[in-house]
Amino acid sequence: MSESPDLQAPRLPAAGKSSHGVPGWLIALLAVASGMTVANLYYAQPLLSSLRDAFHVSTTGAGWLITLTQVGYVVGMLFLVPLGDRLEKRRLITVLLAVTTLALVTAGLATNFPLLLTASLISGATSVVAQILVPVAASLAPDHARGRIVGRVMSGLLTGILLSRTLSSLVSDLAGWRVVYLGSAVLMAVLAMALHAALPQHAPTTNIPYAHVLRSTVQLVRTHPELLRRGLYQAAMFGSFSAFWTTISYVLTGPRFHYSEVGVGIFALVGAAGAAVAPFAGHWADRKLTRPMTGAAFAVAAVAFTLAGFGQRSIVLIGLAAILIDMAVQTTLILGQHTIYQLDPDARARLNSAYIATFFLGGAVGSQLGSLTYYAGGWTPVTLLGGALPLLALLYWASERRLGGPTAR
Repeated sequence: MSESPDLQAPRLPAAGKSSHGVPGWLIALLAVASGMTVANLYYAQPLLSSLRDAFHVSTTGAGWLITLTQVGYVVGMLFLVPLGDRLEKRRLITVLLAVTTLALVTAGLATNFPLLLTASLISGATSVVAQILVPVAASLAPDHARGRIVGRVMSGLLTGILLSRTLSSLVSDLAGWRVVYLGSAVLMAVLAMALHAALPQHAPTTNIPYAHVLRSTVQLVRTHPELLRRGLYQAAMFGSFSAFWTTISYVLTGPRFHYSEVGVGIFALVGAAGAAVAPFAGHWADRKLTRPMTGAAFAVAAVAFTLAGFGQRSIVLIGLAAILIDMAVQTTLILGQHTIYQLDPDARARLNSAYIATFFLGGAVGSQLGSLTYYAGGWTPVTLLGGALPLLALLYWASERRLGGPTAR
């Protein structure tokens, strides 16, 4: 690949640098921004019952809102995130957030379900800003602290995923579901201005044409088998995660628990406790414990779905399962990102694009399968589906040594 000789690393502000050379306030901003943007993918999850009734669609039809939003995210990962290696990142981030703002306004004003689906697809595609910010953090960090810094930014992203459900439930209960989308539009506009003002200029790492950038992303998958392996690991984990959180609102608002939307949102706070594992996962990665902790996370996820299945009438067991599922998914996500960022420092945006697109596709499939399974058989089949996916990943993980794969990265 032809690289420009004039490409330079971003210049950091001198003030406020920490011991690892990256200002603490900048890490915090990247974490908050990642959480705010990725939250757009999940605001609808606790609102599915309300949206189903408001637009007079079926349970399966309402589930398509989550699926198409995640499909949009996959499209954005494949076609927009690779631009992070080709264009100046601060400008790209600002443009994407402007489009996200317009899409969220359209969703908030939607008068029919197809329009809401279309707006959600677009907002999902442009919310990939979070996955441009994470490689920025990785590029700013020195090698010895990269896992910790990426872990801190990812903890913000993952907290945004989990708190989004609580926030949307509370706002919807107080002001209606439309305000959830319109309020997020305002936040995206403010975030665009804040990031444009605070981020250092980050020069492109390649000057090859866009079409070649896309082709090179596919080539990276072929060149680095570990990229595909980690993507498939996370596809299985995120599929089980999505199946759980797409259907749990139906369980909690159903005849067993009679929760309101606010109750579902408060329950989501339990799952948010799992975000606490993110910095630890980064530390494990820096200590080269990637392989054993990956296997442990698969086992924990399978156990969590077992608890959820046996405890379908116990909110305590379901809550414990939610925490364990979120901890396991976050652990494998951060360990995977730490691994792929070492494969090619000049292609981190494209590596991240292939990685995230692979596992979000798994999440989209998991969401739809979860909805179909719940509609066909209820909660028990959903937990069987959710438990089977990490077990399949665990079997694949066991093949690493037999195939001569890496034991630690």
